Amino acid sequence: MNYPMIFYILASVLEFEGIFMLLPSIVAGIYGEKQGIVYLIIATVCSVVGLLGRRVKPKRDVFYSKEGFAAVSLSWLLLSFVGAIPFYVTGEIPNYLDALFETISGFTTTGSTILKDVEVLSHGTLFWRSFTHWIGGMGVLVFIMAILPFSGSSSLHMMKAESPGPSVSKLVPKLRQTAKILYGIYMAFTLTEILLLYLSGMSMFEATTLSFGTVGTGGFGVLNSSIASYGAASQWIIIVFMFVCSVNFSIYYLLLIKKPKEVFLNEELRYYVLIVLGAAVAITWYIHDRFDSIAVSFRHALFQVLTVTSTTGYNTTDFNVWPGFCRMLLVALMFMGACAGSTGGGFKVSRLVIVAKTVKNEIKSITHPRSVQRVRFEGKQLSGEVVHRVLVYLGAYVFIVVISVLLVSIHEEDFTTAFTAVMATFNNIGPGLDGVYSTFADCSILSKIVLMADMLIGRLEIFPMLVILTPGMWTMPVKKMIKKTK
Repeated sequence: MNYPMIFYILASVLEFEGIFMLLPSIVAGIYGEKQGIVYLIIATVCSVVGLLGRRVKPKRDVFYSKEGFAAVSLSWLLLSFVGAIPFYVTGEIPNYLDALFETISGFTTTGSTILKDVEVLSHGTLFWRSFTHWIGGMGVLVFIMAILPFSGSSSLHMMKAESPGPSVSKLVPKLRQTAKILYGIYMAFTLTEILLLYLSGMSMFEATTLSFGTVGTGGFGVLNSSIASYGAASQWIIIVFMFVCSVNFSIYYLLLIKKPKEVFLNEELRYYVLIVLGAAVAITWYIHDRFDSIAVSFRHALFQVLTVTSTTGYNTTDFNVWPGFCRMLLVALMFMGACAGSTGGGFKVSRLVIVAKTVKNEIKSITHPRSVQRVRFEGKQLSGEVVHRVLVYLGAYVFIVVISVLLVSIHEEDFTTAFTAVMATFNNIGPGLDGVYSTFADCSILSKIVLMADMLIGRLEIFPMLVILTPGMWTMPVKKMIKKTK
């Protein structure tokens, strides 16, 4: 285990978190809020400690998969524990466990909240709360890789651990350049949405914070009504960007290099569009009599479908009172989530398609024992290793959901509340149903701890967080210990 390199990465993360925290201090200063001093002090401490830590250069900057998983998992834990300090010190979230819940929910782009009234928060805190979505959306280590020089193998192992999807590939030969391209697209989407929301009638503060939540597919709003209080134009802009950011970002790179044909041939994108539109039309049929027109009904239906599939978590209406079919359809979409390579969470459309094709092939092999069945996806034949990883991921996914629901059910006796609380946090969606529709404030301490773990495990695609809990991960093999003592 290359401990010096892991320490160097953690120091880099702390330094950048300090730099990020300067922004809410500036926002608080603009609005004349005293909380800005707290953010400034914590930002300074983080930056100085991180800078000093990075002065100790590791002798070996190359590490392997386990170090990459460990570095990413520990980085997200460090981000969360430090990022919660301003909420607690300012007194705006007086309980540190609740502050930690809110911060983890922010960085993992979940959007579940323990707050019952967000409008009493200062502008600086509202900004930091939403900005955590933007930091976590593309991944803080992807951002750091775009700026700091790391060896190719080190970067690849970290990107594999932090990026969503069954497999991670480079857009260009150099991984650092890939990270720059991804963040360039990410920033372009953010700035474009800010401008459009501002032109639609929002204040610059609202447009900025809601764009952080949309592009990062997070869901923290600045009003208790989420997006319901804004006009139809603003809601349509958010709908567009929820869809845009729930699609694999490699799609946009293909458009940039003028390969539209490959975009139209993308199998995952086709399935995603069909599922989203099909679900929106089905829900519109059930709720059309609740709104003034079919057009309004479709807008609300499409918004709620995309807020679930993109795992953003905003809402324009109280879907908790919709008919049972609509609510169950949304729960099913919680499981699916967004596309691989996007900022969204969930099981991912690509994995779902691969599982479905694997089941189909297994049925064919039973009826035609002599035929050779191969899973094909995106026009290519998948290796047995990729299919195996997807099935293992599904097994781990189901196991964690079952254990989590059992633990949460100890105190949250209503099944719908317990189940959707786990699904909403593990898939990084935000609101659940019934008791956790608007806030998680009334959940027990045990439930909050379980749900925080679910948010982190779900955002990092399960295995990076599980790896650091493995005893053998941190113990030096006996043979190596004997050699070192000699």
